[in-house]
Amino acid sequence: MNSKFDPRTIPWPLDTPEILAYSRDEWGQPLHGDQKLFELLTLEIFQAGLRWQLILEKRSILNAAFHHFDVKKVGKMTVADVTELMTWPKMIKNRRKIMATIDNAKVIQRIQKQGSSLDAYLWNFVGHEPVRTKPRVVADVTPTNHLSVLVAKHMKKAGFKFVGPTIIYSFIQAAGLVDNHLVVGAAKDGQ
Repeated sequence: MNSKFDPRTIPWPLDTPEILAYSRDEWGQPLHGDQKLFELLTLEIFQAGLRWQLILEKRSILNAAFHHFDVKKVGKMTVADVTELMTWPKMIKNRRKIMATIDNAKVIQRIQKQGSSLDAYLWNFVGHEPVRTKPRVVADVTPTNHLSVLVAKHMKKAGFKFVGPTIIYSFIQAAGLVDNHLVVGAAKDGQ
């Protein structure tokens, strides 16, 4: 739990207990570790076109579907596994997103076999320190930026799937690589 949490710094409505808890405890906190980063990337991919509230509600299903985001186990999943997941009653039934998750696990494994990690790969883009944007108002938080375009381009070249600039910007904000917490009191000061 983030003891310094100020709800005024979150650039969206905190309209459900799940959104509030996620915003307080996870969003924007520097995240490390390949398994956790893989989980968050997968959640962001599944969120495309859907509400974040739904993803939070389906998080336990996604966790079960993808072996608690164990990269090795997900990388071994087959078309038969995808077909089975498409029958799960509460699963988000998007074959492209499921396949992208499996493909992404395989890319992470290649990175690891080269002696690196997803953690190092991603945090290298920001010099291993969060980029603090200091937005003053919600309108200052854009859906993409130059960094998300760059990271998405590199990830696609590496073989990652479903990683456009918008999904990646949401991901790097959520993982704390980019800190887009609103500056408290900035709107009043700027008027």
